[in-house]
Amino acid sequence: MTTRILYNLLQVAVVMTFAPLMAGVLAKLKEMVQSRRGPSVFQPYRDLWKLFHKDEVIPEESSWIFRVTPYIVFVTPIFVTLLIPVLTSYPLFFAFMGDMLGVGFVLALGGFFAALAAVDTANPYGPMGASRTRMVSFLAEPVFMIVFFTVSFVAGSTIPYIVQQSWVTPLANFFEPAHVLLLLAFFMLITAETGRIPVDNPSGHFELAMIDESKGLEYSGQGAALMKWGGWMKFFVLVCIYLNVLVTPWGLAGGQAAGEVFLAIPLVLLKILAFVLVLVVIESSLAKLRLFRISEFLGAAFVTAVAAMIAQLFAL
Repeated sequence: MTTRILYNLLQVAVVMTFAPLMAGVLAKLKEMVQSRRGPSVFQPYRDLWKLFHKDEVIPEESSWIFRVTPYIVFVTPIFVTLLIPVLTSYPLFFAFMGDMLGVGFVLALGGFFAALAAVDTANPYGPMGASRTRMVSFLAEPVFMIVFFTVSFVAGSTIPYIVQQSWVTPLANFFEPAHVLLLLAFFMLITAETGRIPVDNPSGHFELAMIDESKGLEYSGQGAALMKWGGWMKFFVLVCIYLNVLVTPWGLAGGQAAGEVFLAIPLVLLKILAFVLVLVVIESSLAKLRLFRISEFLGAAFVTAVAAMIAQLFAL
């Protein structure tokens, strides 16, 4: 039991440490594709260091929600890390405290408080971005539900470790129509939930066009650092769920030996790098959608998820 608790804490340390690096590599590769030099892959770490050493300015009109939100945004991905396979293919100590539906609710909690904090500042751009974020979340939640229902049909459970062993581990299951459609729907969902192109452009700084980034405009110092770090960890956690639970358990440690678990760290990071390369190609090939075209994008994700569920029902 003690060993599994330590591995749980190691997973948290891996997510906290490498989430900024993933964001830096993604930004660097996008700049290279666009024939620009771009910042170093370690720039996110420098940004965090700089923000943690700056003074924090809090708007006079704000309430306790504005002050508490950075901590909630920062903690929710850490809590989710305790529930999902990041380094091991076998359940750890906290694995059965929540299922994939609970993971979605916990991550949504951080987004909900971030939207409230944006409205709380009385900044005209914050409520604008918050309303757009809520619109995207409202359209994305049905896709989440259908994905979880489809997963429960296959695995008989929504616990991430059980889903992985029941559906992904047998190689023949990977090429089932329901599985392929589910992977596509969940990938579209990740781009929407993390503010990536074609839904949003995380590198854009025009207030009127911002969606996800506008929620943290009023934060500075430590609050801004926690908001950024929490957003990077959320992206990292969603990618881990996608790759380790739904795509392939390759790279995850199957034994409890410390050497095998530590060896899983570079293997999982290599798998994440492959995902980042695919994401860079997609983001560099598409333009950001207009606001009212986002409903079409998420509608397509919903139809894909429903098609996956119907395909699985006919396969039973």
